Amino acid sequence: MSKKPKRTKQPKNGKQPAGAGGTPATVALTEAGVDFTLHAYEHDPAAASYGEEAAEALGVSPDQVFKTLLAEVDGALTVAVVPVSGSLDLKALAAAAGGKRAAMADPAAAERSTGYVRGGISPLGQRKRLRTVLDASAAVHETVCVSAGRRGLEVELSPADLQTLTEATLADIARA
Repeated sequence: MSKKPKRTKQPKNGKQPAGAGGTPATVALTEAGVDFTLHAYEHDPAAASYGEEAAEALGVSPDQVFKTLLAEVDGALTVAVVPVSGSLDLKALAAAAGGKRAAMADPAAAERSTGYVRGGISPLGQRKRLRTVLDASAAVHETVCVSAGRRGLEVELSPADLQTLTEATLADIARA
C-alpha cells in the first residue's frame, strides 16, 4: 500500500484545517499564528525507525526530518531535537544544556511528561515545558519536519519558528 502524504496547508485565519487532527502541537502552532504544513501518512507499526519512515513517506531527505528525544541532563528531563539521519550525542547535549551528564530518559517518563506516545512525541505542545536543544543543522534548511504529535503525522515549519516556539537552544548535538 502506498504511503502518499496528505498535505494540509495551515490557513492564515488561525482555524484548524479539516482533518488536521487537533493535536496539542497543531493547536500550539495555530495559536501562535505560525505558518505550517501538515503531512499525514499511513504509519507502519513494523517500521524500524519512525523518523526514517516519515522521511521516506514524505519524499524528503532524512536530514530535514527531525526526531524528538528526551534525555535526563543532571536529573532534569531535557528535549533534544536531532535529524533522523543521525543520533544524539549525549555529551554534547549535556554541555549545551549547561550540565555535566546526560542519559536517555525512561520512555514512560518521556510519555508522562510530554503527553505524547513514543514515536509521536512532538517538541511542540508538550504537557510540561522542558528545556529544549535543537541541533544546529536545522538552520541550513528552509523548513524542517517534526512530529505533529502522533505517529503518521508530521508538521513542516521553519527552523526559526520551531526554535522560537520551543525556546530552544541551537547547538551541535547530533552525530552522523
